[in-house]
Amino acid sequence: MHPVIILWAHPRSMSTAIERVMREREDFDCLHEPFLHYYYLQRSNKPLPHFDSEQNHPTSYAQTRDMILQRAESAPVFAKDMSYYVIPEILEDEEFCERVRHCFLIRNPMRSIMSYYKLDAEVDLDEIGIEAQWRHLHGLQQQGIGNSVVLEAEAVQNDTKQSMRLFWKALGLEYVSQALSWEQESTPEDWQYVQGWHQNVSASQGIRESSEIESEKARVDFDHICLEAPQLVDYLQHHLPFYEQLKAFSVTRSCDDG
Repeated sequence: MHPVIILWAHPRSMSTAIERVMREREDFDCLHEPFLHYYYLQRSNKPLPHFDSEQNHPTSYAQTRDMILQRAESAPVFAKDMSYYVIPEILEDEEFCERVRHCFLIRNPMRSIMSYYKLDAEVDLDEIGIEAQWRHLHGLQQQGIGNSVVLEAEAVQNDTKQSMRLFWKALGLEYVSQALSWEQESTPEDWQYVQGWHQNVSASQGIRESSEIESEKARVDFDHICLEAPQLVDYLQHHLPFYEQLKAFSVTRSCDDG
């Protein structure tokens, strides 16, 4: 059996860009949110905008897990997914928890909440996703699985080369410089069923550095959006403590400008 690495993200955390980097390495069989079908077709009563379900895709937790493990019989697997899709079920599946190398990607929740709201004004508290990430990481630690890796989106933007070097080193992977850029508009085929969520990555050629001007504009924009959607303030306050707890484990905190 080959290694299985799963990047457990929260929505709008730059996870698709990280997945794209991992695809450009060309040494993994990459899966795009394999548990999404299970969550939105079986568990959630809320529809996901810009989602056209794939025929023949597994729709149960067990079927999806088994599909991932089957793929790992032929090649190393990297998957990008969301913790809120699989909490609490995955923590009850100790064999799978031990089989997977778990990574967590976090981004300042003000930025991710605002980005999500622009695509889905009906976003709910659970879909912000950061609390589920913390419950996931903490649950693994309670099982004695202490080798999880936390990656910060802002650090990757500030210094992509060094952040990815540290991330890959933590996973025991070789640094592959050519993976940090890709051909514009070369959208992977298995992104098509949720293409509306990934337009920025599809239109890019790599991870772009964020400026202080953009950060300040984001704060102003968030305050403005909260005038029409005051629940977003509650979402932010709820998830900030979980974000800070996850951030304390970041492998890239030395690359973050704070």
